[in-house]
Amino acid sequence: MKAHRGLTIQRMLELGRISRSGFYRFADGEHGPDPDMELRDAIQKIAVEWPSYGRPRITEELRRRGWVVNPKRVRRLMREDNLLCVRKRKFVVTTDSSHGRRVYPNLARTMILTGTDQLWRADITYIRLRDEFVFLAVILDAYSRRVIGWALDRTLEDELTLGALRMALARRSIEPGLVHHSDRGTQYASTDYTDLLKERGIAISMSRKSNPWDNAACESFMKTLKYEEVHRNEYRDLAEARISIREFLEKIYNQKRLHSALGYVPPVEFESNLRIQQDAAARQLSL
Repeated sequence: MKAHRGLTIQRMLELGRISRSGFYRFADGEHGPDPDMELRDAIQKIAVEWPSYGRPRITEELRRRGWVVNPKRVRRLMREDNLLCVRKRKFVVTTDSSHGRRVYPNLARTMILTGTDQLWRADITYIRLRDEFVFLAVILDAYSRRVIGWALDRTLEDELTLGALRMALARRSIEPGLVHHSDRGTQYASTDYTDLLKERGIAISMSRKSNPWDNAACESFMKTLKYEEVHRNEYRDLAEARISIREFLEKIYNQKRLHSALGYVPPVEFESNLRIQQDAAARQLSL
């Protein structure tokens, strides 16, 4: 098929919103139903539900839903349907480290993790509502990437981070040697916060000065939160934001979202599998 009235094939594809492969299938006389239509539909549904998923995660999610697929086939279909995306990195600084409170050395840098509740990572970000900004403090288990504590409020007062910490302490079993890592922000260096950590026997670790990469795992989580939850909503007020963000953190991120570092399973499933493996190993040792 030739270009029409001076229009290039590429321009016709753009005007008609048709993929190049679809154009040539039609041009070659392949007028029958697309054999990949059901798979395309499944890919598009996943892409809408998880807009930040690239080809690896979409491939794994398809397999979890019963599809037998080759990654190259998934990439081809995503390219033809304009579903391949590139995400830009951008750091947002909410840390005030210009304070006179004690700071602690970075213990997390040299840790080799073998299980959960060995290293917790904490961070703060801002959430924009319709008429104001609010702040979210989170604590993640560094091994399973699970959100174990969080708090959302209007101010950056110490009670914000304390609320997230108290939630984590109530939910998890504290093991000897647990390390809590954060930036040098005044909320994490406050006496109330550090005293609570010491009271529970938790070692305190802080990032090096002016080095956001020391807590990159939390930064990565915050980007996921913004891209998949915050930027897709317009919260009317704090109450609505708290309900929606709770749903994302507790039900979607922890229980459904696939994580590449965990072998493409969600954090809750990863922890469950880990406990099964540990119980099996303990039974073997007792025999």
